[in-house]
Amino acid sequence: MSSHGQIEHLFRHEYGQLVALLVRRFGFEHFEQVEDAVQWAMAQALDIWLKQAVPDKPSAWLYQVALRYLLSQFRQQQSHSNLLAQTEEPQTEVLVEPPLSGELSDALLRMLFVASDEALAVESQLVFTLKSLVGFSIKETALRLFISEANVYKRFSRARKHLQQQPLQLDSLNEQDMQRRLPTVYRVLYLLFTEGYLSSHEDLSIRQDLCEEAIRLTGLLSQHALGNRPESHALLALMYLNTARLPARQQAGELLLLQEQDRSSWNQAQIAMGLRCLQRSAQGDQLSRYHIEAGIAAEHCLASSFEQTRWHKIVEAYQLLEKLAPSPFHILNRAVALAQWQGAKVGLAELENSQVPSWLSRSYHWYAVLADLQFRSGEQKLAEQNAQLALEQAPSATIRRLLSKRWRLVAPEDSA
Repeated sequence: MSSHGQIEHLFRHEYGQLVALLVRRFGFEHFEQVEDAVQWAMAQALDIWLKQAVPDKPSAWLYQVALRYLLSQFRQQQSHSNLLAQTEEPQTEVLVEPPLSGELSDALLRMLFVASDEALAVESQLVFTLKSLVGFSIKETALRLFISEANVYKRFSRARKHLQQQPLQLDSLNEQDMQRRLPTVYRVLYLLFTEGYLSSHEDLSIRQDLCEEAIRLTGLLSQHALGNRPESHALLALMYLNTARLPARQQAGELLLLQEQDRSSWNQAQIAMGLRCLQRSAQGDQLSRYHIEAGIAAEHCLASSFEQTRWHKIVEAYQLLEKLAPSPFHILNRAVALAQWQGAKVGLAELENSQVPSWLSRSYHWYAVLADLQFRSGEQKLAEQNAQLALEQAPSATIRRLLSKRWRLVAPEDSA
């Protein structure tokens, strides 16, 4: 990885944590100034670190620079004089991650709960969290939530304004508040992991740092009395079982299909950890979408080969998932699994007889699955038409090349 790439990787990891730590210190009403300070610190780091070596403690360096910039901005505003009087500028302050104690003390995780305010629409909560705490770009957020970039801006502004007007601070949430907000926190962590596992980024199809951060935060949540519940362990199991396959998902920068992967390179320690989490999630009578998705991931991890996968179990899981947490994506996945179990024509019939929303029927996901099953069913002309639509709609060059390789077509950017 280049020096610029290493710095970008560090920024991605540190951004949300720095924002959360400074908001915790100064309050949510100063959120915009905190964001400006963190962005300024990162701009300084990019300029200095590319010319000099990255410091031994880059997190502490960024924190100190952001903090001093923030305090300098406060000095320029008389209205913050009383705030400054209570704050001494540190000379050698070191960024230390707060230890886990009797309450959720990780600043970023706490921030996730504050942002998951039920007074906000869920979409606004997600937009704010993904952009401000996870570090997604506007484009990445729009792609993950299937909304326009203009909509992302609107929802982010609405959420930020609402949260700044609330007296609630990071350390003042009680257990009842957190319990109500858990479902949204789960969804944010799930989206964070999903973006790492199959990124919408134009140049990075897999972003392991996002997967690792999602695992870290979910693990922290599952260790606390509040989050020590079946759903947390199921989500963690899902993450471990999928992360275990990352080493085999890419070769020379190109994505590999499941049937092409070298299963001997799957991380067996992570598979074992995922299975232990899945076992812990079975305690009690709670069943969530994360239990089912983790079960599907376990089926793949435990199969000796692609052909020996228990596809009928996966079809049953998607049927249950559709009842428990309806989503048009479950229809696509069920059709694919059904095709593996009973043949492409059966999977294609399932797809063609399904009712899906218009936004999905115009997406690359729909065109790609449809084209794949049509190719395998011998419907060559229709398959080629839908394959071209899939290639045109695909969010990145890496995914376009993956689809092209599967169908032995020429990707649009490669044709000349």
